Amino acid sequence: MFGSEMERLGQTWTEIEGVACGARADDRGPIGGGEGYKNAVSPLSNPVSTLDDLLDALAQAKPRDVIGVDGQAEIDCTERVYIESLVLEIPEGVTLASNRGADGSPGGLILCDTFDTKPLIRVNGPDVRVTGLRIRGPNPKRCLEHHNRSFREGRGHEYYYKFPTSDGISTRHEGLEVDNCELAGWSHAAVHLMSGDGHHIHHNFIHHNQYNGLGYGVSHDEAFSLIEYNRFDYNRHSLAGTGRSGSGYEARHNVEIGESLSHCFDMHGGRDRKDGTDVAGTWMKVHHNTFRCPKTAVVVRGVPEEGVDIHHNWLYQRPDELSVRSDGRTRIRNNAYGLSDPVLVANADAGS
Repeated sequence: MFGSEMERLGQTWTEIEGVACGARADDRGPIGGGEGYKNAVSPLSNPVSTLDDLLDALAQAKPRDVIGVDGQAEIDCTERVYIESLVLEIPEGVTLASNRGADGSPGGLILCDTFDTKPLIRVNGPDVRVTGLRIRGPNPKRCLEHHNRSFREGRGHEYYYKFPTSDGISTRHEGLEVDNCELAGWSHAAVHLMSGDGHHIHHNFIHHNQYNGLGYGVSHDEAFSLIEYNRFDYNRHSLAGTGRSGSGYEARHNVEIGESLSHCFDMHGGRDRKDGTDVAGTWMKVHHNTFRCPKTAVVVRGVPEEGVDIHHNWLYQRPDELSVRSDGRTRIRNNAYGLSDPVLVANADAGS
């Protein structure tokens, strides 16, 4: 599951009639982070390499402290999560860092193989940063048979949720930054933004979060975020939201490599929540992304309060194929369609 991060992306943008569409790396380094990422925390002083040392460092940390994790460390939390429901708690203003990509380092690995992990890392205050780490969860599988038994065979949600789910990083506070990480194997969400504004998820490789029925790379409840320069693959939805009022995200310069269990970027509507509304979040901005996945790129399952703007993306589908589905208040403009011989479409309608 891990180890494929150094795959080269090749050309991730195209220019048609002087209009550039798709994802382009910025001066901080490659899309997906890793080798060449320039905003790493370095050097790490007195990095920890064991779970006990990490817990001690977290317990003593103060705002603006940096806790380093050795780039060759493998910190396995499985037993203590299973027995004690252990959660790694990061205080306000603290940075948890390793050195993914520096001199060939894979970055320190924090892992848990306990299915009921909710979450592995909890953010306990604003302005926390998690950078340069590999964070691996217990379930990279799709579990299609379990989903079929639950719903196609009529056992329902109670049966479905008897199998526990997991989250990687979770926060209710503002200003979480997750960058230059590899996050995989989380059956609910690799990053769960429960509330708060100003979240910034960038230059990560987020993959194999694909448990059918859930399976999100980054999930939003009542939260707003900027999601940029990430590499996505093998998620059910790389980006998702409950669609509650007071939520939204801007997604730019991300690349969907090619595999997705369902549509790539998602926002739920009122019918999913069964709250008597058709609200699908406050707003969404989806621009300058590259979708190499044959599944529908963006689905908005209701009507956002302020609207959705989808532009300057490079989409897998041809102009006559469904690439965006929305129920209204959605503007689609200046996107490139088709991976081979792409064509620019100035304005398009969302399918329904």
